[in-house]
Amino acid sequence: MRIAVAADSLDGVAATVVTELRERGHEVIAHGALNDSERDDWAWASAAAARDVAEGRAEQAVVCCWTGTGAAIAANKVRGVRAALCADGYTADGARRWNDANVLALSLRVVSEPLLKEILDAWFAGTASTDPADVANVAHLEA
Repeated sequence: MRIAVAADSLDGVAATVVTELRERGHEVIAHGALNDSERDDWAWASAAAARDVAEGRAEQAVVCCWTGTGAAIAANKVRGVRAALCADGYTADGARRWNDANVLALSLRVVSEPLLKEILDAWFAGTASTDPADVANVAHLEA
């Protein structure tokens, strides 16, 4: 799977996200501090990764900043993106299941390497719910 990854700094697990995704067999499109030719501010980097998803260059994205909040906000400004800020595996699973999230937002401050692996395990194991209420909620967001 092609996954866009954005970070506004190389703090915390920023580089580890890329390494971990590649080790899992994914192709990574790097943005922000992970790409020397791009602006590394969270709003620009996260929006670039989100546009990759919205425009079909990537199936999913992972966006990171110090708290993860700004990265999630920037990504969610892109039509067709459903970014979820996840700090644990349960939230990541729920974001995929109930919200059909296609962008994972992470905090570079609080996510450790072991926690990152748990979050990614849950994220990639999660699938979108087919429950009519969940499908209706996601459709409402698209409208």
